[in-house]
Amino acid sequence: MATGEGGVGVRRDKRAARWVEMLERSRAVLIVWFPPSALIAASIPRFVHGGQSLTLSLVLTFFLTVPLLWRRRYPVVVFAIVFAVSVVQWSAGLRLDGDVALLIALYTVASLRPPRTAAAAAAALEIGLAVAVMRFSPAKGWLLAFVLLSGLATAAGVLGVYTRTRVAFLAEVSERADRVERERDQQIELAGADERARIARELHDVVAHHLTVMIALADGAAAVVSTSPARAAEVMSTVSATGREALADTRRLLGVLRADDADAARQPQPDVSRLDALLEQVRAAGLPATITTTGRHRELSSALQLTIYRLVQEALTNTLKHAGPGAQASVRLTYRDDGVQVDVRDDGLGSTAMPRDGSESAGHGLTGMRERVAAWDGELRAGAASPRGWAVSALLRTEPGTAAAERVASIR
Repeated sequence: MATGEGGVGVRRDKRAARWVEMLERSRAVLIVWFPPSALIAASIPRFVHGGQSLTLSLVLTFFLTVPLLWRRRYPVVVFAIVFAVSVVQWSAGLRLDGDVALLIALYTVASLRPPRTAAAAAAALEIGLAVAVMRFSPAKGWLLAFVLLSGLATAAGVLGVYTRTRVAFLAEVSERADRVERERDQQIELAGADERARIARELHDVVAHHLTVMIALADGAAAVVSTSPARAAEVMSTVSATGREALADTRRLLGVLRADDADAARQPQPDVSRLDALLEQVRAAGLPATITTTGRHRELSSALQLTIYRLVQEALTNTLKHAGPGAQASVRLTYRDDGVQVDVRDDGLGSTAMPRDGSESAGHGLTGMRERVAAWDGELRAGAASPRGWAVSALLRTEPGTAAAERVASIR
C-alpha cells in the first residue's frame, strides 16, 4: 500500500513538473510574440482607412515590429533597426502606430544592457523625437508634444533600469542563499568531522585502557592457574567485569550515533569521582597506584572532569604497557586558583621502554592528551623522570578563553 501511494505521489509530482515547464514555455513565447502582434493589430485600422501610401506603410510597419521578436537576444541591434526605420518613416512624413516599438526597444536595452548603453539609446531617441515633433506638430503645440513623448521615453527607460536592477538583486539574493546553504553544509560536515574526532579520542582512551588491564589480568591468571586455580578464577572474573565495563563505555560513547539508543545517551560521562575505581582496575592488573588530592577543592564543569579522567586513564594505560615489572604509579591532583594540575608519575623503565611522541605505539595517545589540554588553554609535559620512570604533567585552566571554549565544546 505504501508503495502504491509512493508511486502515485511520484506521478503527481512529474505531472506538476510538466505543467510548470509548459507554463514557463508559454510565458516565454507570450513575452516574445505579444508586443509585435499587438502593434500589428493596432496598425490595421490605419491601413484600412488609408490616407497614406499603403505599400510603404506596410513595409515600414513590418520592419518596426518584426525585429522585436529578437529584442531579448540582440537588444542594441534591434533598437538600432527600429530607430533607423522610424527615421525613414518620419522623413517620409508617415504616421504609424508601430512607432511604439521604439519604447519597447528602449525598455529592452535598459533592462538588459549596462546604464551607459541605455543612456546612449535614450539620447538617440530624444533626438529622434525632437525631429519627429518638428516634422509633425504645429508651431504652437510642439513643446507639449515633445514633453509628452519625452515622458513616455523616460518612463520606458526608467522601467527598464528598474527591471534590470530587480533581476540583479534577485540574482544576488539567490546567490547569497546558495552560498549560505553551502556554508551551512560545510559547517555540518566540519561538525561531523569534529564529532568523529572526538569519538575516536574517546574510543582510544576507553579501549586502550580496558584492553591493557584485561591483558595484564589474563597474563596474571595464566601465571597462577596451575598453582592457585581459585586465584586464577578470581582474576578471570575481574577480566570479565572489566570487559563488561569496556563494552558499556563503548556503547555509551557510540549511543549518540543511534537515535533509538536513548538509554546509552543518558548515561553520565566519567568524572573525577570515578578515579578511585579507575585506580582499582589498575591495581587489579598488577600496577600499584595511589592518588593524592591537594588544594582547595571546588566544583568543576563536567567537561573539565571528563578531561582530567581521560588524562589520568591514558597516562596509567601507558604505564601498564611500558613501565615494566615492579613499577609503581602515583596520581596527584592539585587545585590551583587558575586551574587544576594533574601529575601522573611512575618509577618503571621510563624512556628506555616508553615510545617517543609521534611513534606508532604512543603517538596517538600523547596527541590526544595534548588536544584535550589545549582545549583548556593548558600546558602538557610528558617525558622521562629522574632518576627513572616516566612523568606526565598537565595544567588545565578552569576558565578557558573564547577560542578554547569552542574547542571544549567540540570535545564534549
